[in-house]
Amino acid sequence: MKKINTERALEINIGGLKLANPVMTASGTFGYTQECGELIDAAGLGAIVTKSITLEPSQGNPPPRLWETTAGLLNAIGIQNEGLDDFINTKLPFLKSVGARVVVSIAGRCQQDYKMLARALNNTTVDAIEVNISCPNIKHKSASLLFAQDPDSTSYIIRSVKKQTNKPVIAKLSPNVTDIGLIARAAEKAGADALSMINTLIGMDVDIARARPRLGNVTGGLSGPAIKPIALAMIWQAYHCVKIPIIGIGGIMSTEDAVAFFLCGASAVQIGTANFVDPAAAGNIIRGLRLYLKNRNMKNIKELIGQLKL
Repeated sequence: MKKINTERALEINIGGLKLANPVMTASGTFGYTQECGELIDAAGLGAIVTKSITLEPSQGNPPPRLWETTAGLLNAIGIQNEGLDDFINTKLPFLKSVGARVVVSIAGRCQQDYKMLARALNNTTVDAIEVNISCPNIKHKSASLLFAQDPDSTSYIIRSVKKQTNKPVIAKLSPNVTDIGLIARAAEKAGADALSMINTLIGMDVDIARARPRLGNVTGGLSGPAIKPIALAMIWQAYHCVKIPIIGIGGIMSTEDAVAFFLCGASAVQIGTANFVDPAAAGNIIRGLRLYLKNRNMKNIKELIGQLKL
């Protein structure tokens, strides 16, 4: 029987981003202070993916902005954040001080925004850049579509970001498309080092007593266990369309959920809505994956990737 090095069994390289384990926290679902300082060992995570940042501070959408649904959560936060300068001067130093690997999520309303963000972040200690071209809760100046709903726009933004940085670039894709493979290939061809998918699905709920939407933005993004089957299917489809690594997102609440994503082709996962239920969820999944590999005498997490049997 081969001897398994459990300390290194979860190591993974995501398009140049070397991680001790493949479990990250998803953008917008994990705070900068209390979670890192009191509730979880940030250094033990694969990485923390930050709330999407914009060039200037943004107040986000009007409340109400969260609504719990059957097996999920609707949100219409709208990229509320304190802006680039605050992130670089305040939040990034804190995250690094607690030993976290940092993937910074960036969002913009035009190509120039993304270029300026990537250029500014290239000279910082962030470990990678996740390009959020798929948030359903913001409206872009020049189009009614999300950037990630159009292969040309996807290619344009990713290529622009790649020209401004030597850090790994991760394209975050939307499920609100007819052909995820088309968008995935466009991002890969434009130079993306990895994909993260899926972002939230567009959804809404209604207060029938008042005949009004539950969210101030009317629609929002649906996350949580309700979207896991869709996420798995899209990762499976993208895995057979591209050669770059895929980071799986969408309703991962347990080790078993994470394993399903690896089998469908994900090389890493991000934990999102589960953090609202239990801030220690990501750490629990890391321990669960280590035990899963040990029990099956597997040497490395890579032995699981794409191994779904048909």
